[in-house]
Amino acid sequence: MASERRPNFTLPPGTCDTHVHIWGPFDRYPVARGAPYTPPERNRDDLVALHARLGVQRAVIVQTSVYKADNRAMLDGIAASNGAWRGVALVDESFGDAEYRALHDGGVRGVRFGFVKHLGGIPDLDLVRRTADRIAEMGWHLVLHLDAANIPEFEALFRSFRLPVVVDHMGRPPAQDGLDQPPFRILLDLLKTPNWWVKVSGSERISAQGPPFHDAIPFARRLIEVAPDRTLWGTDWPHPNVRWEPDEADLVDLLPQFGDEAALRRVLVHNPARLYGFP
Repeated sequence: MASERRPNFTLPPGTCDTHVHIWGPFDRYPVARGAPYTPPERNRDDLVALHARLGVQRAVIVQTSVYKADNRAMLDGIAASNGAWRGVALVDESFGDAEYRALHDGGVRGVRFGFVKHLGGIPDLDLVRRTADRIAEMGWHLVLHLDAANIPEFEALFRSFRLPVVVDHMGRPPAQDGLDQPPFRILLDLLKTPNWWVKVSGSERISAQGPPFHDAIPFARRLIEVAPDRTLWGTDWPHPNVRWEPDEADLVDLLPQFGDEAALRRVLVHNPARLYGFP
């Protein structure tokens, strides 16, 4: 049962939730064969209702592995948003100029690759490199969904990228390992390079304490301090594969502890507008 609680913190006009997913309707968009998990149906109407409760005006739909490279549900959601939504796609070897053009025309501005073990592990690194080169020409960005351990493991590859790169969920550093853990230190160093971005999403994923996830606050604060103009925020609704199911109002109410009003306006409004081409 979804929460009805509205957040205590009032989001600024133009706030963008840069990390949400759409699953379904399943009679039109069935889960891909061999998907790593089968989610509950959560369609665009559910997302519209969530954002009305939270006070969010814009969103970025991130394709998940349950659909693999079938981006139709996401594209149909974007098409019905009157310009308020953008997308991040999954692609495979079959994608050529026509497929990329259709994605771009449909509001997609990035491609995501996942390295997380329980979602299939390390992707084809040659495909990652080729895709990075291909989408750089289009002004798109690369999105990386990582386990913290992937950051030192693939640091050399990551440092070779020249296009904008966005790291999901703060790089998934276990909060109990502290700010000085090596993967987080490397991420902070990567963020000193002007093409690297990060999402201060996933507080419920990195927390060791559970709701309301206060142990994630120091990580978000540090990331915003290091890259105030290249940090984004998202709810990660509908929260696939989480240990604790968060109330999104709680996630919004963490925000005042991530930074001051000026910093939050950049994170919530100006940074996503710049990266995703919102007016």
